[in-house]
Amino acid sequence: MVYIFETEISNKKTITYSLQKIFGLGNKTSHKICKKLGFSNNLKVNDLSKEQTFLLIKSIEQSSILINNDLKKKNYTLLKTLIEIKSYKGLRRLSNLPVRGQRTHTNARTVKRLKKL
Repeated sequence: MVYIFETEISNKKTITYSLQKIFGLGNKTSHKICKKLGFSNNLKVNDLSKEQTFLLIKSIEQSSILINNDLKKKNYTLLKTLIEIKSYKGLRRLSNLPVRGQRTHTNARTVKRLKKL
């Protein structure tokens, strides 16, 4: 197992798939990073040398992508501002109801169960 940006990445998977386990990196960004570094789509994490993993980490750091804790903090502050300015979305989130206009008569179980913020 390899740890990149506080995320456990399995050795048996391909690089593009395993990079998607990092919070904030999706399919497109992982493909872009691998293409930029010249890695093939079939390259496994086991086959990476220490220099290649260092280049991978360095390229992710240099890009302007928010990942892991930085992205979580940004999302949290955005939700907090919605609540502070008492927008419709913020008030719906406070009362644990669906935010995006879904009906509540029968189908609001998921939101009521999760109770985010």
